[in-house]
Amino acid sequence: MESVTVHSHYQGNSGKHKCCYCIIYIHTNQFDYQCCLCYLQVNFMNQLNLFIELTRLKRPIGYMLLFWPCSWGLTLAYDFSQNLGIYLFYLILFFIGSVLMRSAGCIINDILDRKFDKKVFRTKDRPIASGKISVTLGLLYAGILCLLAFIVLINFNLFTILIALASMPLAFTYPLMKRYTYWPQLFLGITFNYGLILGWASINGEISLIPIIFYLGAIFWTLGYDTIYGFQDIKDDEIIGLKSTSIKFKSNPHMFLRFCYLIFSLSLIIIGYLMKLNKFYFIVLLLIFFQMFYLQLKKLKMNTPSSCLSTFKSNNILGLLIFVSLILGNY
Repeated sequence: MESVTVHSHYQGNSGKHKCCYCIIYIHTNQFDYQCCLCYLQVNFMNQLNLFIELTRLKRPIGYMLLFWPCSWGLTLAYDFSQNLGIYLFYLILFFIGSVLMRSAGCIINDILDRKFDKKVFRTKDRPIASGKISVTLGLLYAGILCLLAFIVLINFNLFTILIALASMPLAFTYPLMKRYTYWPQLFLGITFNYGLILGWASINGEISLIPIIFYLGAIFWTLGYDTIYGFQDIKDDEIIGLKSTSIKFKSNPHMFLRFCYLIFSLSLIIIGYLMKLNKFYFIVLLLIFFQMFYLQLKKLKMNTPSSCLSTFKSNNILGLLIFVSLILGNY
């Protein structure tokens, strides 16, 4: 077994060395790492850090963008004159489910894209692309996360369970789309906003025109923000032959982005009208429109990666504003 030198916190006159991570004393300047209890601790912490990196748990924007549509559908459907216990319980379940499914999705994405990730500066150090985590272990992690997500899912009604399971193939094939079409962001929008349908169905046990209109509008929202996000990798993607709406509309991205956000804005207005939401909803809508068209699009510098990333992240605030508008609009 390989031995390594340990710089101890304590060294007595007898030459004993105390391991930095445990209470075992080693009677030599070198010791067998695998014979020490701290090996398990250090190895566990290393694997935990790699797992967190693999699943992007330190980057909440991913699972929050998955969670917000769930919260919108749930809030739009719920009767707030009833007990709030069920609403809060479902809201927590959707949040947990979003974290789990986003994490599993990141792993599948990294497995399918590992050869491409090695060639892109931003992604070359990801755990699977760099070989720090094997594909087999990645699949094991993804399977466990999906199992936990299913345990969350079975707390809802049967209709919600069935339509959620029906979306799984799309959720895990999205990463392949960038190889064949310039519209992978469209497939991401269909996948990421599906929670809006689930949120509505969890209360009503059916799908109607209202959540469909909202869902279609939200797809354009994702088309917009993920096109912005994709501009960070546009040079590398072109070199290795990947496709995206960022590449397709690179000559005039602002026109495309304005169109996407306009469709989303119209869906928000239509939903407010059809659901007969009160004036507070429409007041907050003005703030939402200001955030989209001025704070995002007006200030966006497409050729500056940091500007693209910060604008993309600001959609977390947008999701929160829509959530608040729906709550206020129902009172």
